[in-house]
Amino acid sequence: MTLQTPARRSLQTRLALAYAAGIYAAGVFVVVFVSVPLVSIHAATPKGRPSSGAITEPGPGISPPQLLMGSAVALVVLIPVALALGWYVAGRFLHPLRAITATAKIISAGNLHRRLDLGEPTDELTELGHTLDDLFARLQASFDAQRHFVANASHELRTPLAGLRTLLEVALADPDADTDTLRSVCQDALALGEHQERLVRALLALATSERGVTRWDALDLAHVVEGVLASRRGQATEAGIDLAEHLTPAVTAGDPGLIESLVANLVDNAIRHNHADGHVKVTTQTSGTQVALTVTNSGPAIPGNQIQRLFQPFQKLAPDRHGHRDGYGLGLAIVHAVTQAHHANLTASARPEGGLSVTVWFAHGPHQDLP
Repeated sequence: MTLQTPARRSLQTRLALAYAAGIYAAGVFVVVFVSVPLVSIHAATPKGRPSSGAITEPGPGISPPQLLMGSAVALVVLIPVALALGWYVAGRFLHPLRAITATAKIISAGNLHRRLDLGEPTDELTELGHTLDDLFARLQASFDAQRHFVANASHELRTPLAGLRTLLEVALADPDADTDTLRSVCQDALALGEHQERLVRALLALATSERGVTRWDALDLAHVVEGVLASRRGQATEAGIDLAEHLTPAVTAGDPGLIESLVANLVDNAIRHNHADGHVKVTTQTSGTQVALTVTNSGPAIPGNQIQRLFQPFQKLAPDRHGHRDGYGLGLAIVHAVTQAHHANLTASARPEGGLSVTVWFAHGPHQDLP
């Protein structure tokens, strides 16, 4: 605070001097271009012969020396007046900037919800305030994503780590453990390690999605879907799921990695929560100023009042949270986070015959209002 105050006063002083110089220059301009010509005209008139255009008035009038003396006095008096007026105007203009600085100092990692909220009039300082508000909003989203990641990771990794430790302690405590027993324990430990690795990847994807979009590229949803489906056909065939597609060009803008993650998680969720001889259909289309990605799958019936809960982290309908087929309850949460990051709209509905239909609406064409 002590180091910043002289800088602010110095800026106000410089602005005050600049404004005062302008005001004083205007006063000099008036004297030079008004008073001096009047004196010159009076001096050019022959003594005792008034000029033909002169208007005769009673009284002695103002002589040239008096006019020059009055102008000089006025210029001297104008100096403090110009300085005072310049100081006042500079202070008025710097007041919003001081308010921005004071609020920015209050905002910290633990108080990122504060905003400047500058109103009218709309000027350069107001635009600066809006830019800072957008910056604070992105910082808040980043910190929130970090906190969620730490909380979710600590919660979800606690159980498998405890299970791994118990598994190893039991094996080491068994004096009769032979090679086959230890080999079996190692295989179980590797399976638990793979489970944790997949969980960490899912948590990282969720944290990256919640952080927001920092890269906006033009892309075609149809091409993204083609790549994802090509990598999932083997998995779908093994599970007895029929993958169908109806893809038309759907150009939008966003982070290619995040959008690919959105498509992959929708398709994986549709395959995982399905039944034998089920189907998954993926469509892309353009409708007016929006493009749509729709993933529809067969599967068990889903209560309508439970759909929104499925898009929250670690929320699933299945009671077993650690089964391989049931996943981790993060897929649709990642989809929701990516949708929010791209300012898109997401709709989901339960199908009467079972399964889920999810549609994500993106803006059509390159993004025009980049953050």
